[in-house]
Amino acid sequence: MNKADPCPPSAVSHGVGIAGLAGLALWTLVARHYGMNGPNAGLAAVVACGLPMVLWSLIVDKVHRRTSTGIDWQTTPRPLKAVIDTSIVKIAGLWATWLAIALFYCIARWYWSGSYRFSMDLFMAAAPWLLAASIPYMLWIDRRLTDPKDACYSFGQWVIGGAAGAPDMAQVAHHGRAWAVKGFFLAFMVSIVPGNFASVVEWRIDHALSNPVALAGFLIAVMFMIDVCLATVGYILTFKPLDSHIRTANPLLGGWLAALICYPPFVLMGGGGPLDYHAGGAEWDYWTQGSSALQWLLGGWLVLLTGLYAWATVAFGIRFSNLTHRGILTHGPYRWTRHPAYLSKNLFWWFSALPFLTVSGSLSDMVRNCAMLGLTNAVYYWRAKTEEQHLGADPDYRAYSDWMERNAPVPRFFAWVTGKKRETMVSAQPAE
Repeated sequence: MNKADPCPPSAVSHGVGIAGLAGLALWTLVARHYGMNGPNAGLAAVVACGLPMVLWSLIVDKVHRRTSTGIDWQTTPRPLKAVIDTSIVKIAGLWATWLAIALFYCIARWYWSGSYRFSMDLFMAAAPWLLAASIPYMLWIDRRLTDPKDACYSFGQWVIGGAAGAPDMAQVAHHGRAWAVKGFFLAFMVSIVPGNFASVVEWRIDHALSNPVALAGFLIAVMFMIDVCLATVGYILTFKPLDSHIRTANPLLGGWLAALICYPPFVLMGGGGPLDYHAGGAEWDYWTQGSSALQWLLGGWLVLLTGLYAWATVAFGIRFSNLTHRGILTHGPYRWTRHPAYLSKNLFWWFSALPFLTVSGSLSDMVRNCAMLGLTNAVYYWRAKTEEQHLGADPDYRAYSDWMERNAPVPRFFAWVTGKKRETMVSAQPAE
């Protein structure tokens, strides 16, 4: 990297994700020792990685002191009577939001079967506690916010009607998008936590070490568990005192469409889906049978790609979320490429599925599989571009993006491949 052209600072430090990894590793070892592989043990894994990240953020990084939180810690908090009316409107808006999400869960029947049922049971058990806790929390934070009349307040005005004043409809829309993201993705993330955690706890080490395929499978399972647990923490901890609140949710319809078709129940790439690229095919372990060297080589490459994917999630700390802006990341794998998770997972699919090889021997299967995986790659390219368009409204992201074009290896590689003129990149560098 060019020392005369330093990378813009990151909204998240390295230490946050490392603290979460340490907590998750410790709990996983305890769970393996005592054979705790149930859903509640998986939920405890989320707490085990989330709590250290919160403590690091507050004690070491002191994120609560940042101006971006919108909280004023220096002056005396407002008297309760000065904010009570505002807080009541916001509580009404918050409760109405939760009610709308609950109604959506009731209507969408897929939430009441399979792994989603765990999410619904958990949310129902937590609901009374959240309702009760929201009252003192709102009263406490509104006394300290520089401007307590935020998006939640505007939505509360809209819910209550004329008695609370005319709402800012742009803020109402922002509130709706932010909670739509949280409501949709949190239910999914919570639903897959138990299975991912159990898959690691139940794996026998002697089996994992028995051959390269088993070892790769175990390591990949570990990294997927890391990804799922830390990402779930991110969806839960959207709080201003942690500076992890949602600044904006993607307002682009294309961004939402590109994201939603990658997740249940709208996923297009799953088995039997329109973009399923496994017809007549087999995974990498089938094609490497009988060649230990090839198993080590390809298995190691897949582990490396999965490690990069998990690292991209770890880098977010407590801020992971689809379709949102919660601070600009510029550290870890985000110094190599703006989309390390998308790049690594799409490469992983090509090398794990090997769509150009088919058990059926059918040329049409081979062509179709390659075409469908290519379209899947195109969906993620679409997602990346809509995210860049969304984040591009923030000058911090524009500064980061410009720096990446000048310095990061992946953008520079693609600039070389596409023939982008080096002179353009050089002229964009700041004067020394």
